[in-house]
Amino acid sequence: MRTVAIIQAHMGSSRLPGKVLMDVAGQSMLERVVRRSQRCTGLDAVVVATSDLPGDDVIVEACRKMGVAVYRGSDEDVLDRFRGAAAAVAADLCVRINSDCPLIDPGVSDHVIHRFKQADPPVDYASNKIHPSYPLGLDTEVFTLAALERAWRLARQPYQRSHVTVYIYQHPGEFRLLSIRDEVDRSDWRWTVDTWEDLEFVRQVYLRLGADGEFTWRDVVGLLEREPHLHEINSHVRGKVLHEG
Repeated sequence: MRTVAIIQAHMGSSRLPGKVLMDVAGQSMLERVVRRSQRCTGLDAVVVATSDLPGDDVIVEACRKMGVAVYRGSDEDVLDRFRGAAAAVAADLCVRINSDCPLIDPGVSDHVIHRFKQADPPVDYASNKIHPSYPLGLDTEVFTLAALERAWRLARQPYQRSHVTVYIYQHPGEFRLLSIRDEVDRSDWRWTVDTWEDLEFVRQVYLRLGADGEFTWRDVVGLLEREPHLHEINSHVRGKVLHEG
């Protein structure tokens, strides 16, 4: 079963345009996500899925310099783009990771992949975001190509096309779902990057734990327990609302 991480990336963020190529301790945020994802032992490949807009040519060039595969597709129909990327790299099992999560943890992602593969009875989709408990920014979704194809055929609403997996996890009667949770609920901790404050938070983490990026999410937890004031950098930021119409 060929397992491929597909990292969505584009330059057109509404709240922080160009964020994926902004610097995080000497590397772009995209490269941080790619390199951390490549450390997952449960993956056979990593590919970046970007849009075919001219503004995203810089992402293609960045991927070329990193030596990572890139696929280009629709900017608005991200579900179609994701499906195209999965087909291009012959993925049997898709692992969805976002490019604005530079603290993504290979251990957490491997755990979700392992739980998916060991599920008995088998499931179509597993993730740690159905019932959130991990810090926001460690989201990992694992699903079969068949589930992706079914969602691609049936999803009709724009928000379902732009968020890729929402049709799957909002239709538990049609898909077998597996929710992965941690023992401690830290879902109110914000480790994703959508604003300048988020970016500053992540930069402070790398400054303290090392630009080599070899630290784990548990190391970040330890840092925040020692220096709880770091939470204040972006604790006031609210996530974007998923619009259903």
